[in-house]
Amino acid sequence: MGRSMPVNKRVYVIYTGGTIGMVKTVNGYAPKKNYLVDKIKTIVDFYHDEVPEFYIHEYEHLIDSANIKPEDWIDIATDIVKNYNDYDGFVILHGTDTLAYTASALSFILGGLSKPVICTGSQIPISELRSDASDNILHSLILAANEHISEVCLFFHKKLLRGNRAVKVNSEGMDAFSSPNYPALGEVGIDVKLDKARLQPKMAFNVQRKLEELQNFQRSKVAILSIFPGFDPEILSQVLKSNLKGLVLKTYGAGNIMDNPKIIEILTKASTEGVIIVNCSQCLTGSVKAGVYEAGTALIKAGVLSGFDMTDEAALTKLFYLLSSERDSLEKVKGLLVENLYGELTEKQEG
Repeated sequence: MGRSMPVNKRVYVIYTGGTIGMVKTVNGYAPKKNYLVDKIKTIVDFYHDEVPEFYIHEYEHLIDSANIKPEDWIDIATDIVKNYNDYDGFVILHGTDTLAYTASALSFILGGLSKPVICTGSQIPISELRSDASDNILHSLILAANEHISEVCLFFHKKLLRGNRAVKVNSEGMDAFSSPNYPALGEVGIDVKLDKARLQPKMAFNVQRKLEELQNFQRSKVAILSIFPGFDPEILSQVLKSNLKGLVLKTYGAGNIMDNPKIIEILTKASTEGVIIVNCSQCLTGSVKAGVYEAGTALIKAGVLSGFDMTDEAALTKLFYLLSSERDSLEKVKGLLVENLYGELTEKQEG
């Protein structure tokens, strides 16, 4: 789908499914083939002179984002790579529940970009009254044609966020996403305002090399586990016995756990055997500061790496990305995990 009049910018839209294009059925909301594309054709604003030309690629099997898998991230990335030279920017229409995971994953899988990739969705389907879908899609198209943006972003409810810094914080409100540890990259009001100083710099994107790299990716087994009062070490032991390659350990405050030698023993053994364990705070805002407290120091000695101020989504998908790359040794993976690759973490903070 596109525009008949010539424009300077062209945007490729990937429609994966999600609430944004659903319609009511007897069993609740569900995706309907071609509905979103046909609906957009009836909305005049999408064909305004200031909106770039766009083409919508609706996936054959539209999915609820709760069913998203790492293989889907690779499919989306491959689609972008194959069309990279033919378009000025990209928009991904996606369900909101796992939108931050997908935005984070793509930031690592695609790596350094020279064009915008804008992920968006809606809280209310475009088929319903008071839907936020049209506004989110329209502004995402405009932002995807902005030459100053060269990274994976998440746009929602007037705010442009870095993709690997975003989290879903509200299941009901329109302002569903936040970026707790990094300021918004831009806001849409009367004008579209970008904080250009905070945007990622343009990077060389080698399409052919990226396609070759994507072919080497395989699914790696990673998990997230939260510590809680009365936590039984046996839970941790059983999780780590499941052939796990990486674990995001959610700890208290600045990266602390209870004083339990058995937990440290289990973590030390797993780390020694090659499981990469990342310490992330349960707090929405702030950073893990390894070594400030005795409890945190014990984790360092056990071989647990600091996740600093990464979101759960960023830590998990970064693990997936690094562990899925056959070219990286275990030590290299550990080194890259604590480095700021694509804006996902603030500078390393010494303990």
